[in-house]
Amino acid sequence: MKATILHESRGRVRFRLCQQRLTLRQADLLETWLQRQPWVRSTAVHERTRCVILAYSGERETVFAALRAFSWQAAEACVTLPSHSTRALRREFEEKLTGKVLLKAASTLFLPPPLRAARVLWHMLPFLRRGLSCLRQRRIKVELLDALSIGISVARLDFGTAGSVMFLLELGELLEEWTRKKSVADLAQCMSLNVDRVWLRGPEGERLVPISQVRPGDVAVVRAGGVIPLDGLVLEGEAAVNQASLTGESIPVVKRPGGMVYAGTVVEEGECVLEVKQASGQSRYDQIVAMIQQSEQMKSATESKAAELADRLVPYTFAGSLLSLLLTRNPARALSVLMVDFSCALKLAMPLAVLSAMRQAGEAHITVKGGKFLEAVARADVIVFDKTGTLTHACPRVVQVVPFDGREEREMLRLAACLEEHFPHSMANAVVEEARRRGLTHEEFHSRVEYLVAHGIASTVNGARVLIGSAHFIFEDEGCTVPQGEQERFDALPSQYSHLYLAIGGRLAAVLCIADPVREEAGQVLAALRSQGITRTVMLTGDSARTAAAIAAQVGVDEFQAEVLPEDKARYVARLRQAGHTVLMVGDGINDSPALSEADAGLAVSDGAAIAREIADITISAESLWELVELRRLAMELMRRIRSNYRFVIGFNGALIALGVAGILPPAMSATLHNLSTLGVSLRSMSPLSLESKK
Repeated sequence: MKATILHESRGRVRFRLCQQRLTLRQADLLETWLQRQPWVRSTAVHERTRCVILAYSGERETVFAALRAFSWQAAEACVTLPSHSTRALRREFEEKLTGKVLLKAASTLFLPPPLRAARVLWHMLPFLRRGLSCLRQRRIKVELLDALSIGISVARLDFGTAGSVMFLLELGELLEEWTRKKSVADLAQCMSLNVDRVWLRGPEGERLVPISQVRPGDVAVVRAGGVIPLDGLVLEGEAAVNQASLTGESIPVVKRPGGMVYAGTVVEEGECVLEVKQASGQSRYDQIVAMIQQSEQMKSATESKAAELADRLVPYTFAGSLLSLLLTRNPARALSVLMVDFSCALKLAMPLAVLSAMRQAGEAHITVKGGKFLEAVARADVIVFDKTGTLTHACPRVVQVVPFDGREEREMLRLAACLEEHFPHSMANAVVEEARRRGLTHEEFHSRVEYLVAHGIASTVNGARVLIGSAHFIFEDEGCTVPQGEQERFDALPSQYSHLYLAIGGRLAAVLCIADPVREEAGQVLAALRSQGITRTVMLTGDSARTAAAIAAQVGVDEFQAEVLPEDKARYVARLRQAGHTVLMVGDGINDSPALSEADAGLAVSDGAAIAREIADITISAESLWELVELRRLAMELMRRIRSNYRFVIGFNGALIALGVAGILPPAMSATLHNLSTLGVSLRSMSPLSLESKK
């Protein structure tokens, strides 16, 4: 890359590319490539000026060497761009908006009155068609109001009023469409699949490769708890696939050889070998865009009520106009009432406010899948936490391996890592990381790995059944025993750690002691949530009561339950909802997915299991629990804004109607003020919510 440095300070540089023109695709490509570099803090690429603003960390020489080595060909090979470009969308609507304003100004300033009148008559035809369509359907809607007000203005030869009304209506529709598409695109980008590596099967066996290297025809392996990274055809195996993120189905669908699976869905049980059909990853993005645009799940109760209220108020506007005509015998006053309706602002402002809040959440690394979940967060009075990876750090560490039954410590850790590496949970990650830290490598010498929902993994090694999981799973569900003469060693296991039990052939082979440090901010976050109106905080965990009590005391939850199974968590959340509470559930593991589905809003930690992220209604980053406080504050501020919008729309438009009936406001002024107020409340709804950090 050749570029000229325009301005530079410590950790920040602004430079201009040395090329005549920067296309929209090149700008997207460069920005995406930069965002993937480890030294980039933030970046912005401006295609019109060919300028790049880059904030970076690390050594200046390293950054500039990477920039000098950049090439468009290499970037095309390693970066996959979504089919929907927000940059292209912005350019399209900027041109539409500019063209509409310039055309209106030119016609007003330069066209003689007869031509202006002819333009208004031609321009009003689409409005009249929509109004007549409402009459044919015997429905009184806002389109009929618009057609009547424009038609009556033209009949009175008031072409200026008719033209202004149409211009403002079209401007409002354009701004609404722009904001909605931009919000949907931003949201879809947040929700798009983010898989870095894929298990590929080849002649030399299975290998983990970057997703950018996968091509159509490659054979990939996906096991229980894993996300399907690409669209493909099942070649082998049988799997129960959760497709809720794409279809809304709550029940997993069984996929057998010959069936299609889609990027972003999750294998709940079993495993499958698939032939990759589409390697671009764009299908996932397109499906999410379609889901957001079409799904009624997106609408909160507040949005639905606004739309219903808007439709119900249209007949009253008609009635008010007729009553004004009967009482005053003045068509101008009746037209002033007809020019004002509540539905425009109500239908525009509420969805725009919700979409804007969802986009703002996305900028704070919080992905919200629908407006009703923000409403649930605002109304919630109970919040339930999983422990591991949620109230504790998502990267616990194995601090001790205690072998039993004459086993060797290193071999037991090697075996545990071999089983756990296929299951993306914080405890599993701790085992795999410890094996890597000790330099232990392993081959896939076990048979098919099976994830069992009740906290465990099972496989077969050298003809013996191998199990790893919680005490409940190993000793109660599977009936394993402590080797004879080693009960005293078993009882002396350090109580301050969480324990993961490994059994071979029905006998305990090792206990992995795992330190699971509490998040430093957990106590303060819970206190902040209480100050925001949360009345009850609960911790649910599969750990022993001893470990759970210690963690609960540290973070300060109101109550806790230990040694609970996944179905117990779901039942507990269901009981709270039946008691009239609005419940938020926060988790990160496969075993949290039933409870996440049961809650009014399920929140998953982004570094957790793929199935938890897919089922959850909201995803927060794993960096800090303060995002829960930010989310609650944003949701409550959104509800305040919506209530404020209601009051303004009803009050202002009611005042316009009263002034029109009194003859104070002529129809043209009434229409102008009404449309300007609609634009104003819509623009206010699109603006960022005012949030003050209280960390």
